[in-house]
Order: sequence, then structure tokens, then C-alpha cells
Amino acid sequence: MLDKFAVYLKKRLALTDEQATEAVSCLKTKTIKKGQILLSAGDLKSEAYFVNSGLLRYFSIDEKGKEHIIQFAPEDWMLSDRDTSVFNEPSVFYIDAIEDTEVVIVKKDFFPAIKNIVPEILELNILMLHNSIRFMQKRLNMLLSSTAEERYLDFIKLYPNLTLRVPQWMIASYLGITPESLSRVRKDLAKKHFR
Repeated sequence: MLDKFAVYLKKRLALTDEQATEAVSCLKTKTIKKGQILLSAGDLKSEAYFVNSGLLRYFSIDEKGKEHIIQFAPEDWMLSDRDTSVFNEPSVFYIDAIEDTEVVIVKKDFFPAIKNIVPEILELNILMLHNSIRFMQKRLNMLLSSTAEERYLDFIKLYPNLTLRVPQWMIASYLGITPESLSRVRKDLAKKHFR
């Protein structure tokens, strides 16, 4: 199912159906079962994942075994680890499937390879990189300076469909708080909005 990635490219670039179909023709899809790991710490993989269906998470595990979720990737999101996919360094992160997921595997050489078909593709790659940097800067600032409630409200805005798809402990990990703190935040928000 490369159709969704072709639509993704067409939304961001002025492509014809033929250009989009030709651009994605070299790509492959992969089905990942819930709980299956796509990337582990120490791996070297020069690929990104476009989520056709399902849900991925990007996380680290500290020396005490605690998981720290950096990002979720629902449908129509791309996810990669820049350490390994761009800099060819072993990853310190993990990517796994929270649900049964189908991804399009986008190899490191995809964007340069199709520039003859779609000259604007390198500009899209740069825009995607800048969006990724912007996302991480905002996320870092939220973790450093926002309250747990503000971070939770931002999570809902960024990922409006995930509160019912993701276990509460994962949302708490993403927010940098305990599951108990998340319960308090949700309870306080319910009191504020349902009086």
C-alpha cells in the first residue's frame, strides 16, 4: 500500500499522479505486529518509516530500565532516528509498534534518488527536517517550562486521537510525569470543564 505515501507527497508537492506513482514505486511496505521492535539501541539502519496504518513510538531506556517516550507516530507521520539514518552512528533509541502497523520503508537514498522525477523533493526533505527540529524545540521547551496540565493539553492538541489508543503510562512517560500525576491532571481538568 504505497498509495497513502503517494498522497502524502502529492499534498506537499505539486505532483501529477504519474510522478507520485513513479516516485514511490521503488519503496516497500512492511507490516509490524503490536510490540514488535523496528529499531533497537545499537542498531544501524538508514531508513525512515511512513506510517500507513497503526501507531509507532520512539523512545529511550535509561540505566534503571525506565522508558522515556520521545515521540509517537500515528497514521501519515514519518519517523526516523537521525543518529543512525543520517549520521550512520549506532542508535541510542528504540522504535516499536504500539498497534499492528503498516509502514512504508523510506531508505536514506530515497530523496536524492528521485530528484530527477521530482526536483522539489529535496526541498520537501529540508522542510521535513526543519519541522522535526521545530517539533523537538517546542517539546524541549514544554518539558522545561510548562506545567503538567499544559503539557497534557498540548499532547491532546498534537495527538487528538491518541488518548484512547495509548496506555496512560505511555502518555505519562511522554509528558515526563508519573501515571499518578497524569490521573490528577485529568481529574483537575474534568473538574474545571464539567462543573
